[in-house]
Amino acid sequence: MAEDRVWRKSSYSDATEDGNCVEVSIAQDVLVRDSKNADAGTLSFSAPAWRAFVQRQP
Repeated sequence: MAEDRVWRKSSYSDATEDGNCVEVSIAQDVLVRDSKNADAGTLSFSAPAWRAFVQRQP
């Protein structure tokens, strides 16, 4: 369950309390959520798909 996981805030999120914040939880899969509305749901990725996403060069 998402609430049993460890979440960390993205280093690209705004530092202000009103800022846009994305949190990520990495385990067997990867969950992403809006920290201001954590109960709204999550996006789920496989570990290989997440790795490809974060390693992609612009």
